[in-house]
Amino acid sequence: MFLLSQKPSIADHYLAELRDVNIQKDRMRFRRNLERIGELLAYEISKSLTFRSGKVETPLGMAPSRYLLQPVVLATILRAGLPLHQGFLNIFDEADNAFIGAYRGHNIGDEEDFEVEMDYITSPDLTGKTLILVDPMLATGRSLEKVYHALLRFGIPAQTHIAAAIASPEGVNFLQKRIPQCRLWLGALDQKLNEQFYIVPGLGDAGDLAFGEK
Repeated sequence: MFLLSQKPSIADHYLAELRDVNIQKDRMRFRRNLERIGELLAYEISKSLTFRSGKVETPLGMAPSRYLLQPVVLATILRAGLPLHQGFLNIFDEADNAFIGAYRGHNIGDEEDFEVEMDYITSPDLTGKTLILVDPMLATGRSLEKVYHALLRFGIPAQTHIAAAIASPEGVNFLQKRIPQCRLWLGALDQKLNEQFYIVPGLGDAGDLAFGEK
């Protein structure tokens, strides 16, 4: 598991603005800060990928170069994931894209009764590719697990990465047990989930803050 906030960086500033109840009122800035976190996480993930050596012709000669070997597919849970997705797409600008509609269903306060509904999915062929599944909030992890297994109908990726701006310990533990082959990339790891399965201290509802209340 990689944690962006483990060492001081500009990411801490972006995360602080994401959480700030006053700065959150500026939807454009909220979306842009999620996008920036996506760019930083994408850059860190790129360091773990496989590259091939080559040469590129410049106006003055040939320069040694590296090229990304495996195609990347960016998968995002609608709607909250869109700004974070854009940050990843800014870095992996040639990536193919998958989109999934998933949301919380019936919940009467008992985690056993917490349902994840999924009513839309579109994806390119994932066979042999690098799958990066992004969602701004890793709360229970149940949505991400369901989405991951649904995506496998489009092929088995060579490797899978899951990225989130903010995560809970419960969600991290859940995914590490259920999808141990996936590597986690996080902006920050918070204290816990509350009774409504929201991350504490978290930042609230990322989808509402980015695009308005449902």
